[in-house]
Amino acid sequence: MNLLLDLFLTFFKIGLFTFGGGYAMISLIENICVEKKNWISHEDMMNITVIAESTPGPVAINCSTFVGFRQKGLPGAVMATLGVTFPSFCIILFISMYLDHFLEIAWVAHAFWGIKCAVGILILDAALKMISKMHKNILSRLIMAGSFAVMLLIDIFALHISTVALMLTAAVVSLSVSIITKRVGNGGDRT
Repeated sequence: MNLLLDLFLTFFKIGLFTFGGGYAMISLIENICVEKKNWISHEDMMNITVIAESTPGPVAINCSTFVGFRQKGLPGAVMATLGVTFPSFCIILFISMYLDHFLEIAWVAHAFWGIKCAVGILILDAALKMISKMHKNILSRLIMAGSFAVMLLIDIFALHISTVALMLTAAVVSLSVSIITKRVGNGGDRT
């Protein structure tokens, strides 16, 4: 029961103090769940992030659900998920009930401008940590550089290409190279 409460409170804190959605939360989730509490490994965190991005739903909720499930099964998944979503639910409920023109308040608008800047830094921090822990070989570096270039071109030219399509393309390229490399390494044998 103590671990369930710890899961809820940990993810409640992550949900309460992290603005900007799941990508901004990844750095904090990694800091707490990998480095401080040792609930998962760095490799698990990278895998969780990839899976959470590829599955329906917000990244932070998918990550918290996985960590909770890893620690305490279905009850852990429920507590971690409730913990990360409850703060946002309460804040949005409060805003919708009491503040009709919330973003028209000058100090709120200025605060959100600052938050947007900080969110970009949090996302960059999470990306740099993942890159530093990535298995580095020529293929992974080429896929990373190619994905970065394509995303940059998509942003510059305002193209409407799904990031899911980009991820699936990277997966197909990686699988194809792996299969070809394995066949060449086996002398073309189909074992």
